[in-house]
Amino acid sequence: MSQRFVVRATGPARPGQTAALGTALVSANCRLLDLSQHVAFGEVALEALVETPDDLGALLPTAGDVFGLDCRVEKVSAESEALWADVAKDSRWILTLMAPSLSAEVMAEVGALTAEQGLTIQQVKRLSAESQLDAALSADAGACLEWQLSGAVRDSTSLREKILALSERFDVDVALQPGNLWRQHRRLICFDMDSTLIQAEVIDELARRHGVYDDVAVVTERAMRGELDFQQSFRERMSKLEGLDESVLAEIAESLPLMPGLERLMGYLKRLGYRTAILSGGFTYFARYLQERLGFDEIHANELVIRDGKVTGEVQEPIIDAERKAMILKQIVEREGWHPDQTVAVGDGANDLKMLAVAGMGVAFHAKPLVRRQAELSVSIIGLDGLLYLLGYSVSDLATLSVDS
Repeated sequence: MSQRFVVRATGPARPGQTAALGTALVSANCRLLDLSQHVAFGEVALEALVETPDDLGALLPTAGDVFGLDCRVEKVSAESEALWADVAKDSRWILTLMAPSLSAEVMAEVGALTAEQGLTIQQVKRLSAESQLDAALSADAGACLEWQLSGAVRDSTSLREKILALSERFDVDVALQPGNLWRQHRRLICFDMDSTLIQAEVIDELARRHGVYDDVAVVTERAMRGELDFQQSFRERMSKLEGLDESVLAEIAESLPLMPGLERLMGYLKRLGYRTAILSGGFTYFARYLQERLGFDEIHANELVIRDGKVTGEVQEPIIDAERKAMILKQIVEREGWHPDQTVAVGDGANDLKMLAVAGMGVAFHAKPLVRRQAELSVSIIGLDGLLYLLGYSVSDLATLSVDS
């Protein structure tokens, strides 16, 4: 009767070890069922699941003579096989840990949190460039570890709250998402503009230049208290811009501060073939400026009505509000023939929540507390290029691309 064994071989990695193991297994009359190999810090861990009618431990030569490795053979029990089958059915998760630097304390806290939720850590790998995770980095988006997990989350509400608390306590970004096929096949990335792509709220800048900033701020505050919805507040704020000289628009556009990491992010997204869109409650004038500068594929924003060189303060329908952002994202998906889960949405405000909810991956970026709590994923510490980590790209992967060509 055939028996199953696991052969585990570990030691300094060098070429030819897998071939040597295979040759030994052939000599031992083994049928190979599965194979795993991992190299880290110069050490190899090589594991083979095999089946043989004989006593494998007696047939295999001593480890040092063939493998140059420490080798042991373990018989597989029926209980172990049943456990493996159960694990194979478990849900898969990706936890991304990002910050300018990462400490052993953070690693311990994340490990404790995943264990508390009944999640098994299958693999941890570094996506960032430097091996020194606890030193501040500047060459890329910071330090990043990706944790591949399996299991059923015991309490998703508690987990979300504890992830946010851990993020705030250690100034790190912790993002947990399903480890499904769609993560590797995103096609569309939609961005809010103000306070997401740029470090400014354009309507505030326009009001400041027109001398009506305080009046506009009062309307904004009323909207934040829930006294006005987005469309009402937008109309009131626009009315206060009546008479603003058109020349001011170009001056503001030229001085808009880009969000850190934006240029690097867009360079790689273009090379990787993503379609990118701006869906903004701001203005097309400034979205078009970013499109020309950075190469966004399409823009959807509000039009500034200008007559005789002056902003009229009128509103041109339709207004891009929360519902319309979500609708436009869906329209792009239908037009291109993609699956909704192939989309990513990035925004910072309550006006972005519906867009984040309908996307396959919704990211609250440097967002208000309410948005952070409701969004699927939250990034508050690192720059926009941290999105590349959430998409699963390592710095070494991206180094093979030329963002200038």
